[in-house]
Amino acid sequence: MTGRWGTATAVAVAMLLGSLALAPVFAAPTWAAPVLLAVLAVSGSGALVRAGLARAGRADTVPGEVAVPVVQVMALLTVLCAVFAPGRALVGLLPTPASTVDVLGVLSSGFSEIREQVTPAIPLDGLVALVVLLVGTLTLVVDLVAVGGRQPALGGLALLVLCCVPVATTTGDVSLLVFLGPALGLATLLWADQRQRLAGRQRSGPGAFAGTGVLPAVRTGAIAVLAGLLLPALVPTLAEGSFASGLGTGQGPGVSSTGTSLDPDAALRGQLTQPDPVDLLRVDADVDDPSYLRAVALDRYSEDGWSIGNLGRSEPTDGSAFAPPPSGVPTREVRAEITAEAHDDRFLPVFPGLQSLAVSGDGDWRLDPDSGTVFGRDDARTTGLTWDVVSEEVRPTDEELAAARPLAADDPVQQEYTQLPPLDPRVTDQLAELVDGEQSPDQRVRAVFDFLTDRANGFVYSLSTAPGTTGDDLADFLQLRRGYCEQYAGAMAVLVRASGVPARVVLGYTPGQRQPDGSRLVTNADAHAWVEVYYAGLGWVPFDPTPLSGARAVDLPWATRADVAAAEASASPSAPTTAPAGPTAQLDRDDTFTPLATDDQRAGGVPWGRVGAWGGGTLGVLALLAAPAVARAAQRRRRLRAGDPGAVWDELLAVAHDLDVPVRATGTPRQLADDLGEVAGAQLRPELLALAGALQADVYAPAGAPGRDLAGPAHEVDRALRRASGRRARVRARALPPSLLADVRAWATDHLPRPRAART
Repeated sequence: MTGRWGTATAVAVAMLLGSLALAPVFAAPTWAAPVLLAVLAVSGSGALVRAGLARAGRADTVPGEVAVPVVQVMALLTVLCAVFAPGRALVGLLPTPASTVDVLGVLSSGFSEIREQVTPAIPLDGLVALVVLLVGTLTLVVDLVAVGGRQPALGGLALLVLCCVPVATTTGDVSLLVFLGPALGLATLLWADQRQRLAGRQRSGPGAFAGTGVLPAVRTGAIAVLAGLLLPALVPTLAEGSFASGLGTGQGPGVSSTGTSLDPDAALRGQLTQPDPVDLLRVDADVDDPSYLRAVALDRYSEDGWSIGNLGRSEPTDGSAFAPPPSGVPTREVRAEITAEAHDDRFLPVFPGLQSLAVSGDGDWRLDPDSGTVFGRDDARTTGLTWDVVSEEVRPTDEELAAARPLAADDPVQQEYTQLPPLDPRVTDQLAELVDGEQSPDQRVRAVFDFLTDRANGFVYSLSTAPGTTGDDLADFLQLRRGYCEQYAGAMAVLVRASGVPARVVLGYTPGQRQPDGSRLVTNADAHAWVEVYYAGLGWVPFDPTPLSGARAVDLPWATRADVAAAEASASPSAPTTAPAGPTAQLDRDDTFTPLATDDQRAGGVPWGRVGAWGGGTLGVLALLAAPAVARAAQRRRRLRAGDPGAVWDELLAVAHDLDVPVRATGTPRQLADDLGEVAGAQLRPELLALAGALQADVYAPAGAPGRDLAGPAHEVDRALRRASGRRARVRARALPPSLLADVRAWATDHLPRPRAART
């Protein structure tokens, strides 16, 4: 392999090797085939177009340089249409306006899927389409840099982008083998770079291995691979969560996100869409209807969402008795034995109102009394453990909740659990329609809870949501009214806090399915999020605004959903009890992507607004990139059209500056002509002498002397200088001409005020 075909092949091989870094991001390898097609399409189309241009003698022209990336973009779009939207593509392959809109819809759903899943993610169409677009775009950039710009080594920066994907999305340690593919890809690019640089400087000897410069390239690549594999093991790093309290997220070192734990940072995203159910916990309780299993409370809310707070104040769990519930509050004692099946977490699921805990096994387990979270220190995990729990669950009556008084403004609970960042005006406007300052705390909580649980308000449970348009996740949810437990619980907790009542989000599990032996089996499908609201004199009381199926729902008599209450109130006393009328709390499941219905979509037409926004933005970026070239071309035409010898020479010197042609700073016109002639060639000496003579005549000849046409000779010299310059210099002269930047600096120096020198 020689020349550009060899470099193009090296780019394709390097990008395919680099894409292996994405393997831990997905739960199945079905993403690999579309990525392979995208890389081959982009690299192959670029190589074919360059070969055709070279055969036609137009390889070094501006139209030829622009044609290559345009064809590559079309090739990438063809792959996207053929794989993800073949229904409206021409012969199921070639892009059409309709299939392009379909591809944009798939990409939009991919952004929603990113927010719903954790790694390893299910390779749904939206996610895979985004990965194909990312790898294809990086391949195009590397191809332009390595083949067009003749800088293969510089293209290795794109491999760094691919390495960042698993690092940024995977919780826990990332295996060194993940980076082996990108390291080999970098070695391939270094080989291509070394071979290209040394091809013109040395000849292959009789014993040269595989051609010119290969041995130095192999040595460089081998060193790069070894450094990439060994240095990370030698650099000291902090384990996840080791800073401060020593507590990490739900995932620990070496544990992949397979649904066997809860990650407070991910907040259940994706755990409801695991490909296969995983048995996590077995619960043997002394009550038939146990409550939620609490894992961790999220008590901090910021623009990025809910997160875990500081768990620094903790109590040991080795047989200690914990604080009892407030006196006089109705409670129910629950005793249970909980066994970890595949559960592997730093947070120990327990029933609310924990009174005592006995863990059989090693590990330092602590209780944070403020949040009720039980967590392990020093890498303690739940794997293989069994623990006995005694809890006193608060069971308040409606009358007790209604009688609860507001907390004092200086109460620590009131101050900590009502903190919020500035909210989107749409959120505060919605809250103003629900509550007012004259209501009691319970009335405000009920107003928010009823708003979210009444089907008449249009809220739908869905694992896939349309992309919002407000730029605020909470405002998007309240506008689109589609989501799953995290969004329902997060929205209710924010609205309750904004109304002045303390609230927090809790992550954990519903009690699971009852087994023949009387125990309950909790799987990753039971992962859930709900809300706890603080009532004065009663403590933390759970509310669940998410519509759950009857098998998963927890009995909360004080928190009946608004649609269920309406159905019970409207039911006829004589109606059969086996056929209740009206809506129920059954899961209204809709796992498919359904975009928000716009006017264009209701009419069945193309969403021209979205197409126009994408097209306008693309044209704006292209116009910005093309501005220097357009300004320089206008300057060239203006100088040559004037025909003035001074203007023509200004243009020739600007061309020399753009192409980095060495010209003396001061000299006579003939000396400058000699400098340009050394690069342009002896055949253009007559034109250069004519231009020099015209400039001298313009300076020394009497006024009114006849002039001559100088545009023709100037064009000939311009073309000769460009032919004699390297490709990189020609591209720079067109895209970002240095002479134009020098003119801008000179103008700024002449017109902008200068700082006055300090007096001494």
